[in-house]
Amino acid sequence: MAVPSAASCERPHFFSHATSSTRPIAKRCRVICGSNRRELLATSLIGLGTSFEAPGAGAVVPGNVQAGGPLPAVPRTQGDQASNRTSGSAALQDFQPFVKAGITTFDTADIYGPSEELIGKYLASVWDRKDIHTQVLTKLCCFGDTMRRAAIFQEVEKSVDGSRLRLGVNSIDLLQLYWDDYNNKNYSVARGAIKHVGVTNFDVPRLQEILNTGAKVISNQVQYSLIDRRPEVAMTDFCQQHGIKLLSYGTVAGGFLSDKYLGVQQREVRLDTSSKAKYAAVLGQAGGWDWLQELLQVLAGIAAKHRVSIADVATKWVLDRTMVAGVIVGARNANHVADHQQMCALQLDEEDLETIQVALDNGVQPTSDCYTWERGGIW
Repeated sequence: MAVPSAASCERPHFFSHATSSTRPIAKRCRVICGSNRRELLATSLIGLGTSFEAPGAGAVVPGNVQAGGPLPAVPRTQGDQASNRTSGSAALQDFQPFVKAGITTFDTADIYGPSEELIGKYLASVWDRKDIHTQVLTKLCCFGDTMRRAAIFQEVEKSVDGSRLRLGVNSIDLLQLYWDDYNNKNYSVARGAIKHVGVTNFDVPRLQEILNTGAKVISNQVQYSLIDRRPEVAMTDFCQQHGIKLLSYGTVAGGFLSDKYLGVQQREVRLDTSSKAKYAAVLGQAGGWDWLQELLQVLAGIAAKHRVSIADVATKWVLDRTMVAGVIVGARNANHVADHQQMCALQLDEEDLETIQVALDNGVQPTSDCYTWERGGIW
């Protein structure tokens, strides 16, 4: 299934609050860490720990983002190729360190390139290991003509079976629905070879609509970070009322919420990956580069206090939010497994949270629901 083109997307300046336009998200397959090894899909999404973006391919969001003026036009890549272990035998080898650390839940989608096949190859290589208990979460992404076919159960069943066969599993632990056209109310809720149903990037009205069909939805995967707190506008309360957990992606904002960007001048930023371009646009809505530096200074002080990284503090802040079952953090290789385990052990105290809140109050407060801005609405 094709990802819609983003060739005409506007890219706002860091320091301006530009008119929003539809911006599809490009992601790879992800891996979810069960830091305390509790089951994810017993009766609800609980105790997940951290999620990690794992090997796989994703669509590229084209276009340039400006930060207070044009940034260097550079080719979009998957970052430093020397550390890129997101395909082939290297990717398969890197699954094992994650699994050994308790990271045993994998998140992917039918549109994430070869990621389902890659996970399937890993699962096939350990199928006889009684000590490895994996869970696979995938997605049924409905765009364009897929929206029409989604109204036909046999077509939905065919798509789900395609994912199941690529993964090499008898049933899918969690099928997450992405629904592009909100004017189409024929929400597809697959039956058969799936155990649980979730959604991704749904707002509150659409989540209510799909619940009204009688579907039992246990999760909504949304963007949630210190620079994107839109879930707190309405989604968190709604999910608490209905027992729906949140899976959060974008928790370190494409790396901007890390030590790497502390003290960096705006003019030095190179948006050389689609992830950086995307989260630069988000940052343009949330407060801009100067505000980010203020926030990073605060996070750096807390990180030094606990002897962890800025990314650890930013990630744990999201993980501790109400109704968040797990967070999704990019992992191009297995080099940072120990660091993420350290994050899971981090305990932010009241002083930490109050200090962070002061910095957040200095930014632009969101007023819209999840994914409204990406669909052309306000922030």
